[in-house]
Amino acid sequence: MSEQSVELIERQITDFIRRIVMTEQRKGRMERSAYILLRQLSSFGPAGVKTLSEELHLDISTVSRQATKLVEKQYVEKLPNPDDKRAYFYKITELGSKELEGNKQQRFERLEEMLKDWTEEEQETFGRLLKKYNETVNERLNF
Repeated sequence: MSEQSVELIERQITDFIRRIVMTEQRKGRMERSAYILLRQLSSFGPAGVKTLSEELHLDISTVSRQATKLVEKQYVEKLPNPDDKRAYFYKITELGSKELEGNKQQRFERLEEMLKDWTEEEQETFGRLLKKYNETVNERLNF
């Protein structure tokens, strides 16, 4: 791989991430960390902090802090673990599901707006290449 290619890719990934963060900071947008945690709970059901930290490849303290914020907002509820009275499971609430779906729809609409001038082939190619990149990262970093 040429240095020029690496530089181009690095610059574009950095810009891509910056734009995502900027979009999330706008009024009414759910933070990325909250969205990811809610999406995980919505997709895979209730889970404890340790399981969530392993699945999301985050520290336990980070997941615990994020989950506490979601409990405060009533997006998730804390349920006692019947097997270990000291531990808890987090479960997405109806309000959390509603907020997640609303934010997911906003993300879809933003993507549709940003890519409306792209051909279907360009959109599919972009999606395939992002998927390939993510799969490569996951494989190389043992995710």
